[in-house]
Formats: sequence, C-alpha cells, structure tokens
Amino acid sequence: MNLIIGRKPVLEAINSGEELEQVYILYGQQGPIITAIRLAAKKRGIKCSEIPAVKFNALSTLQNSQGVLASKINQKYFSLDEIISSSKKSPFPLILVLDSIQDTHNLGAIFRSAECAGVNGVVITKHNSAPVNETVIKTSAGAASHLKICPVNNLASSIKQLKENGFWIAGSSLENSKNYSEVDYKIPLVLIVGNEEKGIRKLTADNCDFLIRIPMKGNIQSLNVSVATGILLFEILRQRNG
Repeated sequence: MNLIIGRKPVLEAINSGEELEQVYILYGQQGPIITAIRLAAKKRGIKCSEIPAVKFNALSTLQNSQGVLASKINQKYFSLDEIISSSKKSPFPLILVLDSIQDTHNLGAIFRSAECAGVNGVVITKHNSAPVNETVIKTSAGAASHLKICPVNNLASSIKQLKENGFWIAGSSLENSKNYSEVDYKIPLVLIVGNEEKGIRKLTADNCDFLIRIPMKGNIQSLNVSVATGILLFEILRQRNG
C-alpha cells in the first residue's frame, strides 16, 4: 500500500488534488487539522475512517504518523499529449471529456461504458470532480485499468489543444442542441458530458463545435449522466461500424 503519513502531508495531498483511496484517522484524534482533513476529504468524496490503534498500527509502524495516514490510488495517468498521439492510430479517434462528474459510482460506470465503446482516452477535471478511488475502480469492473485517463487543471485550454490537433468538439446539452442521432460522428471526435445536476459549464459549451441531446418522451427531462454517456458512445460506435 502506498501511504502518505502525517497530518499536514495528508491535508496537503487532499487539497492539492492528489488521487487518494482513503484517509485513516486513529481513534480519538482531534484538533483543527483533524477537522480540516475530515472536511477536505468529504468535499472531494474521499472516504475518511476512524480506526482503533490495532488496525492503525497494522497499516503503519511509523511513530511520527501523528495519528493520520492516507492510501494512494495506484492508478496510472497519461498526459493529454500521450492520449492525442495514441488516439491518432484509430481511423476515427474518440476522446471522452468529463466536466465535473462528482459521483464516484457515475464515474466508474462511465469508465466501464467508455472502455467497452473503444474510447481512446478519458479526460477528467481535477477540481470539483470525484476522485478515482476504490469505489470508482470497483464500479468500473476493471475498466479503469484499461483506459488512458488524463486529469487536467484547465479544461478550456485542453479543448483548445484538442481542436489544434484536428478534433471536433461535441458537448452533451439540453439547450441549443441537435438530436444526437442526426449527427455524423465519422470524424476525429471529442465528446464532453457534464455534471450530474448542472451539465457542462457555460464556458465548456461555448468552446464546443456543436451540442447534442437525447430526446425525452417522459415527464423527467434528463437521464443519469452515466446512462446518457453510454447511449451517446454507442450511437457513435454504431455509426462508425455501420
């Protein structure tokens, strides 16, 4: 297990966006930094457990742990340049961009659909997004280890870089959008899907070449983001294999 030891190092790791699986706090630990660790972990969706000394000492025998440690995710990440380069081996490259997906189960389900649909790479936002933790990896049914995943700080600049490399940018949105089945996807494509409640951000939508939507006939006008992403990906796959 790859561990981060100590109160301040753990808090700094959480706040810097480092990919953590879980935070462990020795039972009975209190104080401002402990409170800050709990709040920061909750905000990023990182599981935080208070455990007895026997379990804590089994994880770390170091005396200077200060009653706090965190386990890191052993997930390999790729740069955007690496994803772009490898994707160009495909006749029609396909990159999936996730704009602020915050639910770990949704993220894992999206990874699973993306791997099954042959996506060349997945770009995720570092901030306001679910961490790639144990829940995500389990929900993805192993797909996360087969995908090229790229965390980015600035999505707008990443979209610009993708455009400069010949990609067309399609965003999933209910507003000012085309029926998803009426678009030709036989192009180098970036598909962007957004936050569970707010969808893609306005700046992200403004940077898209076109917007697409899935028509609804029921009283509820939006699908779960992981379901919607699967529908869009497999329509793209259907057209390209047709």
